[in-house]
Amino acid sequence: MATMAVIRACAPPADATKRNKKKPSSARVLVLGGTGRVGGSTATALSKLRPDLTILVGGRNRDKGESFAAKLGEQSEFVQVDTRNASMLQEALQGVDLVVHAAGPFQREQKCAVLEAAISTKTAYIDVCDDTDYSWRAKSFHEQAKAAGVPAITTAGIYPGVSNVMAAELVRAARSENDSEPERLRFFYYTAGSGGAGPTILATSFLLLGEDVVAYNKGTSDFFTYSPTVEKRSYAIINSGEEIKLKPYSGVLNIDFGKGVRKKNVYLLNLPEVKSAFKVLGVPTVSARFGTAPFFWNWGMQAFANFLPVEFLRDKDKVKKLVESVDPLVRVIDGIAGERVSMRVDLECSNGRSTVGLFTHRKLSVSVGYGIAAFALAVLEGNTQPGVWFPEEPEGIAIEARNLLLERASQGTTNFVMNKPSWMVETDPKEVGLGIYV
Repeated sequence: MATMAVIRACAPPADATKRNKKKPSSARVLVLGGTGRVGGSTATALSKLRPDLTILVGGRNRDKGESFAAKLGEQSEFVQVDTRNASMLQEALQGVDLVVHAAGPFQREQKCAVLEAAISTKTAYIDVCDDTDYSWRAKSFHEQAKAAGVPAITTAGIYPGVSNVMAAELVRAARSENDSEPERLRFFYYTAGSGGAGPTILATSFLLLGEDVVAYNKGTSDFFTYSPTVEKRSYAIINSGEEIKLKPYSGVLNIDFGKGVRKKNVYLLNLPEVKSAFKVLGVPTVSARFGTAPFFWNWGMQAFANFLPVEFLRDKDKVKKLVESVDPLVRVIDGIAGERVSMRVDLECSNGRSTVGLFTHRKLSVSVGYGIAAFALAVLEGNTQPGVWFPEEPEGIAIEARNLLLERASQGTTNFVMNKPSWMVETDPKEVGLGIYV
């Protein structure tokens, strides 16, 4: 497939694999957005997984940053930095081995300022980007990063990120069977309330409602709504796995996330793992859906997508004000709903084989930190080649040991399974007879 050509074109020469592996004990990690929910969770997870690391908490609020760094321990300190200030950013990266960019939201950002600074200072890099355009803009710096000897991973969060690696492992296992070729890959995500992830994630969710959903389709699938902002030909049945555009927060499906979560409604969203998985893994039909709880939050998201002007939803300043107005209510509901998170990745193959990866954790605010920390440690330990990579790119290039990454990322999960048929993970499998379940 054309996808594999992309991988080969991006792969480094064979001698690039002979790289020196850095000792984690000597590493200094700068977490940008370290005073936020996602960055703070990442810094906490790194300090627990590797107490010998020096964690630099990067942010604009000195009082908040110094207080948090003190809680992390003697190996941590606060670094005042504004990612919009190029000289301040360059100075903050001096003497740093890895920068973790968690200062979102990434939607509507026109420059990859942190990545450019990382390449300039020869600093390893990962980000938690959850925006398709930004992730491919980051990917465009691949050759520059490779020439500078800088390993970088974009979309290295929990979803996207850990979910991409789960998908790559499902595809790898399927292709190990000679008569099996992956045909349809679907990402399903559920988070109770806002997941305790803070205003930035809430802003990201609203900004995504202003984007047409990009999906890929070969033949008949479960896509049954389309966006009025794109031509109708985009909705025609596609036979070659081509791009289609759909309306955000449409196409509801009721998905079983297994024990602890059970069945939840999920809706189409424009998430970056769809495009990267299509192009990197070569699966012709790919989509992603997300849902939340309580159920009326989904109704609210649908209402925003259907009735708020697209121009409003694409304006970061207006969305920020919207978030400020609803955030107090969200925090109240979060206290009731909790912050359980679940990811289900489904793969269907040409020989009828269907497998599932499932990841469930009681607290998104904790699990996201371990997910990002797993990518950070992979880079620090020398397990990522120079260049800018998506998490699902070939094992040994983006990530040397996927199983180790998934083991680290899944710490504290209540349910984590890979490469199982759906009936083994669902809460209400149906028996068709003779002990056979579907």
